[in-house]
Amino acid sequence: MIQEAYVQGISTRSVDELVKALGMSGVSKSQVSRLCGELDERVGAFLNRPIEGDWPYLWIDAVIVAVGVNSDGQREVLGLKVGHSEAEPFWTELLRSLNRRGLRGVKLVISDSHEGIKAAIAKVFKATWQRCRVHFMRNALAHAGKTQRRMVSAAIGTVFVQDSADAARTQWRSVADQLRGKFPKLGILMDEAENDVLAFMTFPRAHWTQIYSTNPLERLNAEIKRRTNVVGIFPNDASITRLVGAMMLEQNDEWSLNRRYMQLEGLQTLCNTVPTRLSAVAR
Repeated sequence: MIQEAYVQGISTRSVDELVKALGMSGVSKSQVSRLCGELDERVGAFLNRPIEGDWPYLWIDAVIVAVGVNSDGQREVLGLKVGHSEAEPFWTELLRSLNRRGLRGVKLVISDSHEGIKAAIAKVFKATWQRCRVHFMRNALAHAGKTQRRMVSAAIGTVFVQDSADAARTQWRSVADQLRGKFPKLGILMDEAENDVLAFMTFPRAHWTQIYSTNPLERLNAEIKRRTNVVGIFPNDASITRLVGAMMLEQNDEWSLNRRYMQLEGLQTLCNTVPTRLSAVAR
């Protein structure tokens, strides 16, 4: 019960009150830490499990969680890394650790625009990079005044309703030319970001809404922030891995019970091997 309360983000003081409410004596912080330390074996097995089959899509985010979709259309938390840097070596080690565990078949990596992430992806995978469309729009609107942002958003939005990659590129350049006179920095940004923001359009259309941004990670990230905020200050990296890793294990179990995350349509064309399912983590 104490371990589950810990994973759910309940503070040590609240755990103590909960134990007393159940008619037992209170527990100290050290006792809670010892009991929660027993989670380490399960979390370690989860975060180091072998990865089998092809995983054409991979989402990574500044919260340092990697999520993939395999050739069966199933979503899994594939990795977690705790660190204090977003530089290339950090991301390279994360991606290489996934490779060492068997990750293969990655065709598209979706992330925010961090130079360290981009460099690491280019070094580790022969994969296309998709710049998160939602984050790009925030960057773009920062170059417009408050009263003009709705107009700019609507103009750029016309790109994403096009039926093909070619049509989207033509519209992108037209919008960039329309906006650059009044917003020169925005025009430059659009020139530089075209290939990266529209990369998703070269993949199966059935997957577009799920691969154009890191939105599939947003709910996950919000829950991580909520639960870690309860703790406040962690004594070390291992304690962060314990809590967030336990949360990801729990989330993975929940996803395994849900229906397929992504349509199979088009997935087989992206995969190099016969579809396979990642085996369940031993409990």
